[in-house]
Amino acid sequence: MLHLLGPGVRLCDGMSRREAMRIGGLGLLGAGLSLADLSRASAADLPAAGASSFGRARSCILLFLMGGPPQHSTWDPKPDAPAEVRGDFRPIATAVPGISISELLPRTAQVADKVCILRAVSTGDNAHSSSGYYMLTGRPHQPKNFENANPGAPNDAPSMGAVVRRIGKPGGAVPPAVTLPHRIFNTDGSVWPGQDAGFLGRACDPWLLNARLSGEGSTIQEIALPADIDQIRLGHRRELLASLQRRLDALPSVGTFDAQERQAFELLGSSQTRRAFRLEDEPAASRERYGDSPFGRGVLLARRLVEAGVRLVQVNWYRGPDEPPANPCWDSHSQESARLRNVLVPPTDRAYSALIEDLHRRGMLEETLVVCMAEFGRSPRLDGNGGRNHWGSVFSVTLAGGGVRGGQVHGSSDRIGGYPSEGLVRPEDLSATIFHCLGYSPESEYHDPLGRPHPISRGDVLHAIL
Repeated sequence: MLHLLGPGVRLCDGMSRREAMRIGGLGLLGAGLSLADLSRASAADLPAAGASSFGRARSCILLFLMGGPPQHSTWDPKPDAPAEVRGDFRPIATAVPGISISELLPRTAQVADKVCILRAVSTGDNAHSSSGYYMLTGRPHQPKNFENANPGAPNDAPSMGAVVRRIGKPGGAVPPAVTLPHRIFNTDGSVWPGQDAGFLGRACDPWLLNARLSGEGSTIQEIALPADIDQIRLGHRRELLASLQRRLDALPSVGTFDAQERQAFELLGSSQTRRAFRLEDEPAASRERYGDSPFGRGVLLARRLVEAGVRLVQVNWYRGPDEPPANPCWDSHSQESARLRNVLVPPTDRAYSALIEDLHRRGMLEETLVVCMAEFGRSPRLDGNGGRNHWGSVFSVTLAGGGVRGGQVHGSSDRIGGYPSEGLVRPEDLSATIFHCLGYSPESEYHDPLGRPHPISRGDVLHAIL
């Protein structure tokens, strides 16, 4: 019932699902147990960071603009550069004197006092999937510039969502980490690496919600009970599982199912928890503010999920069925100006600014870190097709809330937006800062199934922006 990202054959405690099915006949229990089985994480927790860590954020919303937005027409305009560099859009003033962003972002300009712009982020990788792996895990892909990369060793580091799930305390009806509305995939349909738990095994994957977020209504198959299972039948199945669990208590490896089974049934059986997934319960004015687009509805759903207790929600701008083959998502190789003006930036500007304003109004912004990023940026010069190529040398990322000081720019690119000028930020520095804001020291360690220690990040916290 629950669809998870990526491959993996072992659970976090080393027991495979096949072994669990064999010793308990658990496959007879249906939807409730399959959710518990697939969502089961390790009970081992990392200690939270000490007083030296900022730790303001209770949760993180990560907005991933798959394809690579051009920094020149979004966060880092270059009005004094040649026409083929600056593009068709002029900069506009923001709520912060001295900070300008693209005219395509008028709503975001009004909340710039709450946003920190990192203008010198670099992966040094010009391939979508390998650079994306670096951004999502904080570990460079081996080798770099490897297009259509797939999950698997040696590029099997866990995503940030998987690490949050691995180190977080179990409990509650909602999962620690969620990805929606779909996973990110290559042109050939294969999945990017860096979206799952990698060597930690599938049970530590973020929960993938395959959501249909359309104007006709929102459907999330993972939290909808099958038509032939009502709350009474679900209760009977829970009683059956409890009876079987009592018989298997003598087997320690099976005993670990208890907490995860409880979480699964709490999610399926709690109308209050399931209500967090119901966008139709959101006031019409709020839904209108986020925008009637898949991305806008995904961002609104993310806000509802962090309110319900999810620690990290990743909202992907994914490749839908109507994307043009030559210019899917933000990968604008031709007619960039038209794509940005008519398709890409307006729903992003609307949803992003609505999220910042909404969190602030609800008193949640200081405890919710919002990160807007992509796998890379775009090349400095427009080509003959009016587009830009892949560019990992420099691009922009924004952060807001969660202990990050708004109304500032950290770092800068050169005069044509091609390379870092000062304030270089690597993906591992970004991941270290995210974990730091969530209350975990980047030097803290978790152990893989072989008992080997791994730091949760190998980067440096960006203390200057906190």
